[in-house]
Amino acid sequence: MSALSEGWDSQVRVVKALMMRELTTRFGRENIGFLWIMAEPLLFAVLVGIMWTYLRGPEDHGVGIIAFVASGYVPLTFLRSSFGRSTSIFLVNGSLLYHRQVKVTDFILVRVFIEFIGATMAWVFISLALGILGYIPVPAYPGMMVAGWLLYGILILSICFVLAPLSEMSEIVEKIMPVSVYIAIPISGTFTMVSWVSPSAREYFMMSPMVNTMEMIRYGLFGDYVEPYYTVWNPILVSIVFMMIGLALCRRVRRNLVVE
Repeated sequence: MSALSEGWDSQVRVVKALMMRELTTRFGRENIGFLWIMAEPLLFAVLVGIMWTYLRGPEDHGVGIIAFVASGYVPLTFLRSSFGRSTSIFLVNGSLLYHRQVKVTDFILVRVFIEFIGATMAWVFISLALGILGYIPVPAYPGMMVAGWLLYGILILSICFVLAPLSEMSEIVEKIMPVSVYIAIPISGTFTMVSWVSPSAREYFMMSPMVNTMEMIRYGLFGDYVEPYYTVWNPILVSIVFMMIGLALCRRVRRNLVVE
């Protein structure tokens, strides 16, 4: 147990150090520093919500349009940023592998975790600011909302564990990443709910793990105002499969990395 505890403590110190390095490199030490990480999801969620309100009115299918758009766009920006920052991650940080305690998986974990924190902070700020104005309701089932958000984060992390080594193995992955993210939007559950589509299309939407987690988030937020369709096991099983594949790919890439 002592060896396990020491290993855990060492891993925590490595992750903290890498996070501080990443935040300092990206945001510097001036102005508000790492708080800029929540700027993108915050600004885009609010601006897109205002645009949708102008085009479609204050409500859609019985729920507030700003709250609905914000609850979908914040996860979307987290997904896009995580995928984008997972490419070529080993090439940029390869010199840090000189330290025995640092593993290639730490780079992925740190970058996704930073994006997750930023998106969470953005959602909390949006909820408080717009909640006071009456645009976002108090979550009906906070536990369900948090569970859906955590499953969404784990799913994105597992996918990044695959994307990062693949981008190291082929430059094509990095080039097609921006396009593939936007192609995936229709099946991500960002701007629709399963109950809103035709019954014949629901089974196909339910195959997407992101849709299942988004349904949980929306149900936790809006409660009985929406009719959720989800299964917890879908994102869990998909995350496990992606994580296993990603760890195998990371191990393969690590063997070929040259530490300078």
